[in-house]
Amino acid sequence: MTDGLTLFDRAALARNRARAAETLAEADFLLAEAADGLASRLLPIARDFPLALDLGAHDGQLGRAALATGKIGTLISAEGCRPLLSRLSAPRLALDEEALPIRDESLDLVLSSLTLQWVNDLPGTLIQIRRALRPDGLFMAAIIGGESLKELREAFIAAETEILGGISPRVAPFVEIRDAGALLQRAGFALPVVDADTLTVRYGEPFALLRDLKHMGWSNALTDRARTPMRRDVLVRAMELYAERNADPDRRLRATFEFIYLLGWAPDESQQKPLMPGSARMRLADALGTKEHSAGERAGTREDPDRG
Repeated sequence: MTDGLTLFDRAALARNRARAAETLAEADFLLAEAADGLASRLLPIARDFPLALDLGAHDGQLGRAALATGKIGTLISAEGCRPLLSRLSAPRLALDEEALPIRDESLDLVLSSLTLQWVNDLPGTLIQIRRALRPDGLFMAAIIGGESLKELREAFIAAETEILGGISPRVAPFVEIRDAGALLQRAGFALPVVDADTLTVRYGEPFALLRDLKHMGWSNALTDRARTPMRRDVLVRAMELYAERNADPDRRLRATFEFIYLLGWAPDESQQKPLMPGSARMRLADALGTKEHSAGERAGTREDPDRG
């Protein structure tokens, strides 16, 4: 997700998402969570947005939630996965999130849900989004944060180290909350704010988590991944370690998903003076006038209904 680093194999990611288009509805709980989170953060903002873009629309959950706020005139659903794009309501747009075909200063609002964490040059994409916004236009996004799937990452590392004496990248290194505000500032957004929340999902057995990830199109698409299937003994040992280390008293297994919510405005003379560099890592709740929190503190952890 940094300049000059091809972290993700975008062709492999596209194949994973195309295969998962038929099964996404079976594991869309993270999209629902992010859509609700973004819509609830959009609702208190005291202005309307005549033209908005849903960047990486998936199955349209975010678009429907955003339109329900009554703040959007026209919403364009943009999606790079053709099977998903064909199911979205018009107007819709096919695009690659790494090269946005959008005129400068043409949009009032850009929303994005659980898409931008798969972009190789995230600062570059954020700059393109900022340029696409009219002065005082708004960008809001939810991305998967660095705490996500930490249990699965640790189980794979331990199993491969124990059996093979080394490791292969299995779980993507997502953005850390401490870096998110700096990314917005670097891209030229005014008044950037960041908020984070954590969702704990529980499973009856670890293979159910792997099925959910596959159904979401989140199979391993790292450029440096091993190109051969994982050995069965390594996979079995990883799942054993996962169960040993992450079981609740009722034997159900925890899986962590961190959501980082980003907000930034396209600069405009009417805006208040920006904060000093490094001080923008505040909670989104601060900007909306709710309870104050420190920059690194999580908004809270809750449990999703049991899965698997």
